[in-house]
Amino acid sequence: MNLKQIAKDTAKTLQSYLTYQALRTVLAQLGETNPPLELWLHNFSSGKIQNGESFIEQLLREKPDLALRIMTVREHIAEEIIEFLPEMVRSGIQQANMEQRRHHLERITRIDISNLSLQPEQQATSDQNLDNLSN
Repeated sequence: MNLKQIAKDTAKTLQSYLTYQALRTVLAQLGETNPPLELWLHNFSSGKIQNGESFIEQLLREKPDLALRIMTVREHIAEEIIEFLPEMVRSGIQQANMEQRRHHLERITRIDISNLSLQPEQQATSDQNLDNLSN
């Protein structure tokens, strides 16, 4: 397990996600101030936002002012959440793991009620068969 590579991949994924969140923020702002530009950006970004850096590069070629705006918003979001992020991720994973383990334990220890309701009937039938054999 290469922890350094995992950290790099995680950072890249988070960076792309923050680009997506910045895009959503800018789209909302444009929806209030410049609906035609909001529509253009929405159409332009469709299917391109999976890789945040690639999206920014493409947008810089088309509309540099929008790309710079998204980068500024992305940086602001990162600065605001960075303090809380490590603990939130750690506790979120611990909580999710505990829930998954609890659901798994419930699933593997669940008693099948339909089998329990059949057992008394099967027992009575079995008892009658034994009585018939002894007669």
